[in-house]
Amino acid sequence: MESTLPKSTTRDALQQGLYKIINPFVKFIISLGFTPNTVTITGFLLNMGVAVIFILGGEKGNRGDLSYVGWAGFLILFAGLFDMLDGQVARIGKMTSPYGALFDSVVDRYSELIMFLGICYYLVAHHYFLSSLLAFVAMIGSMMVSYTRARAEGLGVECKGGLMQRPERVVLIGLSSILCGVLATWIGGNYRVMFPGTQVQVFETMSVFTFPLAVLAVMTNITAFNRLLDAKKALEAKENLLGK
Repeated sequence: MESTLPKSTTRDALQQGLYKIINPFVKFIISLGFTPNTVTITGFLLNMGVAVIFILGGEKGNRGDLSYVGWAGFLILFAGLFDMLDGQVARIGKMTSPYGALFDSVVDRYSELIMFLGICYYLVAHHYFLSSLLAFVAMIGSMMVSYTRARAEGLGVECKGGLMQRPERVVLIGLSSILCGVLATWIGGNYRVMFPGTQVQVFETMSVFTFPLAVLAVMTNITAFNRLLDAKKALEAKENLLGK
């Protein structure tokens, strides 16, 4: 049966459920002396590792060797876990601070940009030029989703709505990378499906990774644009309220 809960409520409920699972681990790393900034830096270093894997795949792998894509996917999800942990470490360890929130946001943007750098390098190295362009557009959209929220909140209005927020982006890229690498071991990295009677290619193994990038390129920019419209309405309402 389809849920009648609003998307934001469903998302929050899932997030709280996940927090209950990871909180024992959060308390453990706090006991080891981890601070929120330490966790944030760890996530950043892991995302650097993601970029290194993609770059190595571009330099040492061949077009049909998608194992690098699969391993990068596992590391993307693991690094994404640390993006979630730093906030919980701050809350549970009572270490929240305005600078800590700023530090987390800035480093997260660097982490995501570095990840996309690796993806674009890999795609260009193996001549997936259209896909590399889509990855670049997805990177732009990802940054604008975050920037629109930050700028709106700086003007005093909340702007959190829309699909393809950072957790969704991490999960989509990570899972598609893993699936691409796993599928390549079954059907081969050079598997292709051609349109009947033509030489037009409609699918290849790499499409499992590149098609979600195309979805990301579209949806992130739509999300950023919708947030801009929501912020416009909120700012106009705020101005009308102050004008009374």
